[in-house]
Amino acid sequence: QVQLVESGGGSVQAGGSLRLSCAVSEGTFSPRCIAWFRQPPGKEREGIGAIYTSGGATFYADSMKGRFIISQDRAKSTVYLQMNSLKPEDTAMYYCAAGVSCGGGTWRSVDNWGPGTQVTVSS
Repeated sequence: QVQLVESGGGSVQAGGSLRLSCAVSEGTFSPRCIAWFRQPPGKEREGIGAIYTSGGATFYADSMKGRFIISQDRAKSTVYLQMNSLKPEDTAMYYCAAGVSCGGGTWRSVDNWGPGTQVTVSS
């Protein structure tokens, strides 16, 4: 089973940017869906978006379009989440997760999770 490890979290002031990384550990960077989610303190987990590693097609939750950008570096077996114009309400634990497919909303059903990385945005 593929292993995922997030990194790049930390504390940032409102208006700033962060780029999170999701390192995908396996022999080859096989085609799969890598999705990003977040869980704010005391709230339910919410989906941000995903990328299908073969071809690089991206999918986003409507509420996340614009400030969040998902990309990949296949040579590094890493998927990124670029977060811009951060707001205090973006404070959350951020997770990446892997699944078989992304299309048709299936990215929301990925089931192989990393441990997460904390992002704190101060006003």
